[in-house]
Amino acid sequence: MAEEKQMQQGKAGKLYLCATPIGNLDDITLRVLNTLKEVDLIAAEDTRHSIKLLNHFDIRTPMTSYHEYNKIDKARYLVGQMQQGINLALVTDAGTPGISDPGEELVKQCYEAGIEVTSLPGPAACVTALTLSGLSTRRFCFEAFLPVDKKERQWILEELKDETRTIIVYEAPHHLVATLKELSDTLGSSRRITICRELTKKYEEAFRTTFAEALAHYEAEEPKGECVIVIEGRSIHELKQEQQKSWEEMTIEEHMEVYLVQGLDKKEAMKLVAKDRGISKRDVYQKLLG
Repeated sequence: MAEEKQMQQGKAGKLYLCATPIGNLDDITLRVLNTLKEVDLIAAEDTRHSIKLLNHFDIRTPMTSYHEYNKIDKARYLVGQMQQGINLALVTDAGTPGISDPGEELVKQCYEAGIEVTSLPGPAACVTALTLSGLSTRRFCFEAFLPVDKKERQWILEELKDETRTIIVYEAPHHLVATLKELSDTLGSSRRITICRELTKKYEEAFRTTFAEALAHYEAEEPKGECVIVIEGRSIHELKQEQQKSWEEMTIEEHMEVYLVQGLDKKEAMKLVAKDRGISKRDVYQKLLG
């Protein structure tokens, strides 16, 4: 970075998104350590938390706070500093900046101002929990913390009802039982889940269970540590069967009308009706004749 600094004299600085350990300090990368030592300033979500990390690795770079409550105005200030040539590292309390934290606002403002941004990969609780869950990792969606607003929260829960990808949700230990109840009511008490706690730490736990079993377990004893809930997606086969059954509740003629009123011609409507019902176009034609 020393050579980079010389090249950048008279130019704008750069933003380095530095992933930091989510528990085990040995998970920090050499690249992140070198960057934190060589940048001009470190923006930290909680300076009291981050100073422990810096002290552990004997890093003396100055810090400034950057958090949820000052993220817009402070981002403007930090962008101004980078425009004057300052190289800035962003760290959050744990994990990769920009994931469920105020980092995304700073990144957005940097791009708008033409500031170069780079991300130094490392720990992320969502990916760590997903790979540890024993559930499908091919397709997944990340919901982070569910919204506090009741209407928005209910809207998202309903949206997740037929989600076929593996779902990842964050939750604080004192809210876990209430959130599990809401998810269970919406997604079904028998849905398979894995609850990960204390990731990368001494008492790391990956509790493979169902909503029903998890509620019984945690109602008896409140968990400790931040939780990541990894939820099995809805079965595509089961979902198709349900949809097919709902179509079968109406007659072929009524089903055809659904598409004809949309302006489709009869041939295309028959094709879609056949697909919906899992039958051939010939069957649809014969039933219409009959």
